[in-house]
Amino acid sequence: MGIATKNLQSEENIKRMAAAARPGVNVTGIKELTEGLCNVAYDISWEDGTSSILKIASSDRSHNTSNEVALMKAEVKAMKIVKENCSFPVAEVLYYDTSRRLCDGDYFFMEKLPGENLMYLNEAMPVEVRDSLQEELGKIAAELARVKHDTFGFLGEDDGYDSLYPFVRRLLSNLISDAKQRGIDICYDGDGLLAELEQDRSCFDLVHKASLVHWDMWIGNVFVKEHHVSGIIDWERAMWGEPFMDDRFRAHNRNEAFLRGYGQSSFSKEEKVRLRWYDVILYLTMMIEVFYREFDDMGQYDWAKAQLLKVMEQNFVH
Repeated sequence: MGIATKNLQSEENIKRMAAAARPGVNVTGIKELTEGLCNVAYDISWEDGTSSILKIASSDRSHNTSNEVALMKAEVKAMKIVKENCSFPVAEVLYYDTSRRLCDGDYFFMEKLPGENLMYLNEAMPVEVRDSLQEELGKIAAELARVKHDTFGFLGEDDGYDSLYPFVRRLLSNLISDAKQRGIDICYDGDGLLAELEQDRSCFDLVHKASLVHWDMWIGNVFVKEHHVSGIIDWERAMWGEPFMDDRFRAHNRNEAFLRGYGQSSFSKEEKVRLRWYDVILYLTMMIEVFYREFDDMGQYDWAKAQLLKVMEQNFVH
């Protein structure tokens, strides 16, 4: 799968970046981590026996969608906020460089989390272990929901919105605009979608305070050790929004164990309306990024399109 946003670096340059981060400590190993679908990441081994993760942002914005705003700034900021306000594990940023002196993209070194990626373990796990992990993720989502902010918006931006609706409208408008620019078929008329969203404005006005949202907490961004969550990675799309905006609340993977951990088993009509719009935003994002990232196959587009059509068949509650 070709991913145009991955800012690959030579071994020599990675060693120069490492020397700036840890002067006097030599690198003994460099391994590219291929799981991510946006920024490039490397597993760095040091001569003192420790390991770090190096993450590098793209220098070319043309392969990013409009809702991907200052991703590295957002990620570093989100991890700092979580470190200060939450009890669950998140990596500590060890060195962050935005000077573009050694690399044409921003980059940071962070500690390597213990455990393994849940994406590779999930299918082989007993059902009760899977449910237990989902319940833990629900508790993590509930903890994030308690981290409040006065305005809504992207973590990568300094300014925000006083209410939720204009931020959600911006997310949807950006996707519609991105699709038009590349001639991407999103199955529905953009103006029609925005008009329907406007009809549901009052549902969003019920959310008065912004919470910290990871947005992309699917199992590929969860690390597990000894059947417990050992860390959450990839905070680059973090935002100040509504907790229901996170991937764990999407139609295709919302489950009882997660909701039990989160502490909510049912939703009001207005909450269901908001959940549905967040579904639409995710599935459009997944469809559109296939073209912006220049993926080699259309599997993600086809899957997300099918999910979008399914969600759009539901009736809105006005």
